[in-house]
Amino acid sequence: MTSPATDPSASRERPSLTSVVDCAVYVDGVRQPGRWTHDEAIAEVRRRGTGFVWIGLFEPGADQIQGIAATFGLHELAVEDAVCAHQRPKLDRYGETLFMVLKTVRYVEHESPTTANEIVESGEIMAFVGHDFVVTVRHGDHSQLGVLRADLEGAPERLQAGPAAVLYGLTDHVIDNYLAVTEAFESDIDQIEALVFAPRSPVEVEQMYLMKREILELRRAVAPLQAPLRRLAEGADRVVPDQIRSYFRNAEDHLTVVAERVAGFDDLLTTLVNVTAAKVSLQQNGDMRKITAWAAIVAVPTMVVGIYGMNFDHMPELHWTFGYPLVMGVVLLACLLLYRTFRRNNWL
Repeated sequence: MTSPATDPSASRERPSLTSVVDCAVYVDGVRQPGRWTHDEAIAEVRRRGTGFVWIGLFEPGADQIQGIAATFGLHELAVEDAVCAHQRPKLDRYGETLFMVLKTVRYVEHESPTTANEIVESGEIMAFVGHDFVVTVRHGDHSQLGVLRADLEGAPERLQAGPAAVLYGLTDHVIDNYLAVTEAFESDIDQIEALVFAPRSPVEVEQMYLMKREILELRRAVAPLQAPLRRLAEGADRVVPDQIRSYFRNAEDHLTVVAERVAGFDDLLTTLVNVTAAKVSLQQNGDMRKITAWAAIVAVPTMVVGIYGMNFDHMPELHWTFGYPLVMGVVLLACLLLYRTFRRNNWL
């Protein structure tokens, strides 16, 4: 008899095992013992007539997810989005299955915002939610869904609500990360603001545009998620039971706080960019005034030397003994008067 490890048909039946992080069966909110494949898990749930399956995938390829897609009846367009990633946050319905995309973010630690090349790192979580299953697809290494799963398993009463409880847990987990990132980002912006208004600031316009770009990345994660959360909170989808909708309303409130913070950051950074550009312009104007002032001072001896360098025989004081010291004195006095005038007008 050919073993499953060497049977080619077995590899075709289980094409997703290389990307499966965890597969579990939950009955009355309690994880059932044993190791399950996706087809065994859903067969057990449907045999019992209660419970649900939660499968976690990490960056699966098209070939790896096909077996799971066929078992759970996932729509091909949603499967394609889950594999390709780079989707904006959204909520789609395919028959009796919800497909939700969440953008994850992580704050990148750095010594100073003035030298950082990246502040916000993003990833994605996709969730297929049916009446008796949840399939999560993760892109990026910072989502920590293992921690979320452990927290939910530690509170079986939450998982008793079914797959919608997992969807809320995912959403709440992602929004909590948004809050943490915005709090860290706020300290960076405070530091940048202090530097911008400090004399001889080291902050340049390029660094300000980097901060704007990072805020834009955060906004792309937050803003599109508001409509899907409102839809879930208002009960537009039957997959989400009534007892979970109030939790989504709470998540929507938290997301609103994040959105307001991000909008405030964007407005403040726009102001700081304008201030920085104005400071650069003033600095350039100051440099030009200094260059012009020194050029005017140097023009005086240059003009006098040019005149006396023409070697005419009949020139004033050309053969006078004190002519040279007198001319040098007049040139020096003129230069000093110009220097004093420019210093009084803050040109030097």
